[in-house]
Amino acid sequence: MSAALPPSSEPRDADHPEAELLRLGALAAEDEPCLRADAARNRARLLEAAARLVAEHGAAGLTMEAVATAASVGKGTVFRRFGDRTGLLSALLDHSEKKFQAALLAGPPPLGPGAPAGARLRAFGRASLRRCMDELALQLAAEPVPERRYTSPPRRFLRGHLVLLLREAAPDADAEILSHTLMAHLDPALVHHLTAQCGMPLERLEAGWLDLVARVTRTPHEEETPAPGPAEGREERPGCSEQDGSLLAPG
Repeated sequence: MSAALPPSSEPRDADHPEAELLRLGALAAEDEPCLRADAARNRARLLEAAARLVAEHGAAGLTMEAVATAASVGKGTVFRRFGDRTGLLSALLDHSEKKFQAALLAGPPPLGPGAPAGARLRAFGRASLRRCMDELALQLAAEPVPERRYTSPPRRFLRGHLVLLLREAAPDADAEILSHTLMAHLDPALVHHLTAQCGMPLERLEAGWLDLVARVTRTPHEEETPAPGPAEGREERPGCSEQDGSLLAPG
């Protein structure tokens, strides 16, 4: 990486915290060489083909050969552009991350600017959960090693965004600590555990996020429609504690 990230728990410019957010979002662009227009188009076509393969077959089905075939190019083109499969996975996730960051910084409200902080917090979590579900295999495959989990530029960008919203929505709260708490709810490994291993529907995770935000900001979420309960036709599936009797059995 061309520039070291600042080792700070608080944004360096307290009067302009948005500047820190923008610096983090720009890191990936600074590290990537400028591409000619045709090279950029070819790269975008390869990433679109890779995204389709992950959506249809999961990250395990993503190979350099499969991407080359899907994009109608030679295998050497894929290797020259991304180096290896790890580089392809990283580029694919980076492509998705940049689109999500753009939506946060300049997209329509409530995900983008122009809505109250509480509404933006609710929209952020729901959009993050849906994106995580759509890209779950990819996000799990590209999960940073433990020592980089909390310092990777994408995570720092998203957590910085939460800090800004929390400072507005709950000015008397410790935004730094609460931002980590909120990010934990959106962790891909947890989302996989709850949906794939515990059988929870996405709607339940979204409802949990809305409840968490309401409690953290001490505000109701009148704008949101509650997730349907069992009496409204949704099948209630047990959580992991109900599935695993050993967790509930007396000692």
